[in-house]
Formats: sequence, structure tokens, C-alpha cells
Amino acid sequence: MRAPSPWTARERAVLARLSSPARVQDFLDSMPYSADPFYRCPRAVLRDRKAHCFDGAVFAAAALRGLGFQPLLVDLGAVRDDDHVLAVYRRHGGWGAVSKSNFAGLRYREPLYRSVRDLVLSYFEVFYNLAREKTLRTYSRPVDLARFDRLDWLTSDEAMETIAQALDRVRHYPLLTAAQVRALVQVDKRSYEAGLRGANRAGLYQP
Repeated sequence: MRAPSPWTARERAVLARLSSPARVQDFLDSMPYSADPFYRCPRAVLRDRKAHCFDGAVFAAAALRGLGFQPLLVDLGAVRDDDHVLAVYRRHGGWGAVSKSNFAGLRYREPLYRSVRDLVLSYFEVFYNLAREKTLRTYSRPVDLARFDRLDWLTSDEAMETIAQALDRVRHYPLLTAAQVRALVQVDKRSYEAGLRGANRAGLYQP
């Protein structure tokens, strides 16, 4: 017997409109970036219409699951900066991503990348802090949120902390060598300003 849907009729009506990864991204982009110091489950994101990067990625994974994709998260590890979380998916052999970010460049990616590493590297140049340092250093293997179904992660805020801890603990892979890190240059002024357009300053990491 099929398990009953956890969603209310009103929630199902909203989710039904999110008929592609791009529409999931549009929905996340339509809401303000949250600077709240707590997590929201997908139900709470639908209710409050706000999210930060972790909330947004978990919500996107839930919406993508409804479209037939695995609910996969990838953590991007940074130095002197906040980490960033992506909901990733595969289509026609390529990897793409949906995410909520305070930075313009850290959001949607078309499913064009041959590996998760290639996908993550597409974020490198636009992943920087307020000191204009390029801060992305590692990425995790994908974490399948289906393993947390017993915690009712779609509708339980309490499950979010467990998922966040699992992302912290999962294996992360380095992106740069020590020599490459030493040779990095600062983000140019024009790119820096473009990436911060529309940002919620209260939600920005202070290096």
C-alpha cells in the first residue's frame, strides 16, 4: 500500500506548480533570504515563505523528489566563510543543481556537468566572502535524504539538525592544492558587486 502524502491540499497545490528544477529555483528566488539562526523544514519554508541556504536546499530536494529525482544534497565547504548546500540532480547524464543563496552566482545550474566535482567547480569563481577572498575549498559526496525518511524531514523542523550534522560528517573532497590556494587572486570589484546585488546583509558571513 502506498504511504499517505504528508502534504496538505494547499501544500500540494503549491508543489504541483513546481514542475521542473528551474521552477523550483524560481520559487526559492521569489522568497527573501533568511538570516534567522534556525532551520526550517520544507513545510515551514512553504508556510513562512523564507529560507536560507540549508533550508532552501532541503526544500529543493523535497520538490525534486516529487519530480522523480533522488533527494540529494551536496555540501560545499569554505574557509573564512559560510558553507553552501546544493540540491543536486541528474538528467540525461549531466549533473545540475538548485539552491537558495544570498549571492547571485551561487544558485541554479543546468544539468550539463559530467561529475559532481565539475558541477561544484562551476561555483568556484563566484564563491567569495566580504573580503573578496575566493573561499570554496571542498565538497561532499551526495547525501540521499531518503535515509532520513523515518525522521519525517519533510514536515519536522527537529529533523533538520540531524541532516545538517550528517552533511558535516560525510566525506569531503579537496578542490585545490596548497599551491593553487597560495596563487589565488581577489575577486574583481565588478564581479564582487554583481554577486551581492539584492543580498540580505544581515545574512552575510563577516570574515
